[in-house]
Amino acid sequence: MPVHRKRFRIEESFFGATPRPADADDGAMPMHHEIMNELRAMREQMASPHRSGAVVEGIIDPIPQQVSDAEMLLQTYRAQIEQCEKLKVELDLIHDAINRTKQEIAVLHGKSFDGAEMAKVTGELGAVVGGTEQATQQILEAAEAIDQAATALAKVTSPDQQRLLSEEIQERVVSIFEACNFQDLTGQRISKVMATMKFIEHHITVMMDIWGGVDAIKAHAPGAIDDRVGDARLLNGPKLAGDAGHASQDDIDAMFG
Repeated sequence: MPVHRKRFRIEESFFGATPRPADADDGAMPMHHEIMNELRAMREQMASPHRSGAVVEGIIDPIPQQVSDAEMLLQTYRAQIEQCEKLKVELDLIHDAINRTKQEIAVLHGKSFDGAEMAKVTGELGAVVGGTEQATQQILEAAEAIDQAATALAKVTSPDQQRLLSEEIQERVVSIFEACNFQDLTGQRISKVMATMKFIEHHITVMMDIWGGVDAIKAHAPGAIDDRVGDARLLNGPKLAGDAGHASQDDIDAMFG
């Protein structure tokens, strides 16, 4: 008489309520238990809340690796954004410096280089040269007339002629004094020119400060090139007080002595 065992719920869930064949071989029970154990283990692994990082049949879940790659990509983007922000700050500074330099150049161009101010400076310098030449010519003519009158005065004996020559000498002396007034006019004209030059110098200094100061500009300054040829290379104009490279009168006297 065959023995009928009780059906388990797992069997009913997989095989339904179909009655077990009467001719089932009870010798297959060990394999049946192994299959049920494996199914139970798989169900437990699938129901586990930490299965995202579990190892199933030797395969590692790739989700943690994907999360790590996303974090690294996010950090890279953040670093690039920081670099872009720094670059924008530097570009803003350069843009501001260029605008300020344009303003300074516009001021110089409008009021100095190409404006009425520079034309005025040129006129003042021309007037200085013309006034100096005129005064010099007047002084030389007066000195020559005085010399002639003094020579004649030493030869004449007539009181009337002596008086006339003395008056002429006095008139020539007054003419020399009048010619010397050019110095005051020249000083005023040169003061105007110097004021314009200081105005230009101030704005050029401001532009140099915009781009880092004098030291930063000197690094880009070309070397001094003297393109004069022949005797022109030996001419440096009148010596100023404290200038080096000029021979003094004492040096010249010692050379010829």
